[in-house]
Amino acid sequence: MEAIELLKKYKKRLDISLGKYFDKKIKEAGKSHKLAKEAVKMIADFTLADGKRIRPAMLYYAYLANGEKDCNKILEVSQSIELTHTFLLIHDDIIDKDERRHGTPTIHERYKKIGRRIAPEKDVAHFGNSMAMLAGDMTQAMANEIIFNSQFSPQTIVKALDKLQEIIYHIVPGEMMDVVMEIKGKATEKEILEMYEGKTSSYSFEGPLHLGTILAGKYDDKMLKNYTQYAMPMGKAFQIRDDILGIFGNEKKLGKPVGSDIIEGKQTLLVIKALEFGSAEQKNIVKKYLGKEDITKKELEAFRAVIKETGSLEYCQKLSEKFIEEALASLEKINIKNEEAKFFLRGIAEYMVKREV
Repeated sequence: MEAIELLKKYKKRLDISLGKYFDKKIKEAGKSHKLAKEAVKMIADFTLADGKRIRPAMLYYAYLANGEKDCNKILEVSQSIELTHTFLLIHDDIIDKDERRHGTPTIHERYKKIGRRIAPEKDVAHFGNSMAMLAGDMTQAMANEIIFNSQFSPQTIVKALDKLQEIIYHIVPGEMMDVVMEIKGKATEKEILEMYEGKTSSYSFEGPLHLGTILAGKYDDKMLKNYTQYAMPMGKAFQIRDDILGIFGNEKKLGKPVGSDIIEGKQTLLVIKALEFGSAEQKNIVKKYLGKEDITKKELEAFRAVIKETGSLEYCQKLSEKFIEEALASLEKINIKNEEAKFFLRGIAEYMVKREV
């Protein structure tokens, strides 16, 4: 069985658990206020629409890697990192002005539609963003609650909650860098890779791995450091592949429009390398279409051609492969006591550079 099959198997179990959790929270919210119930229903629908569940799987397998065997206990608490992911996506979609995620409308778009129905003459975009931000805050509270009410010891729960806040604290500067680079319209390779570490590596890989290790209760600083050395290059490889798929991927598989990063004017490694390697004419094409809201299919194809012809695509692909080699070398330093966990952590790293979604 390949690592991706283990991930799918885990996702199926987690989604059942999340479904039960949301059923419970919807009932509880209904006793509070109809707006709260409506928000939790939206959060549930958005979370369960799709998603790979890589982050909670990292937490799950880091726990098993320490020789722990209570799969049900860790499955339940791994919901927390998925809800943290949902909370961050809700806010990220507002920042990026995305209308769809995982093939479904984003939370702010759903609320914008409600705004049009109840007060079409008002600023419905502001209403949608405001309500979505509050729904995101509610999701973060639920993520904390799951750990707080878990079956672990009080000492372990405190350490885990502290780590979860640290994860969120570290992702904010990465997100800020992304926003600043977008408005500046330029960035260096060093700045982009630093942003990838803050925005992707730390919370998608390092944080969940640390959290799973902390919940296992059998760790030391050296083990956490080794996980960091595995997670940081893997997160960069993941983000580079994400950027490639954002331009060259299949819209149906992605669940959002291909080319949205171009429309938003995102400073990605693909973009800056095309500008670095390209001719004057090629550079003009990148600058002309980057940030163009009404980009046509023909213009998108021209942009793609420049990314390929300049060697930017090849450069990024090779760099992501190099990062995965670094991650796998670091993985060898970790004493993993569970064969399935070892197989997953190795296999999922190799999957990063060839994934299609």
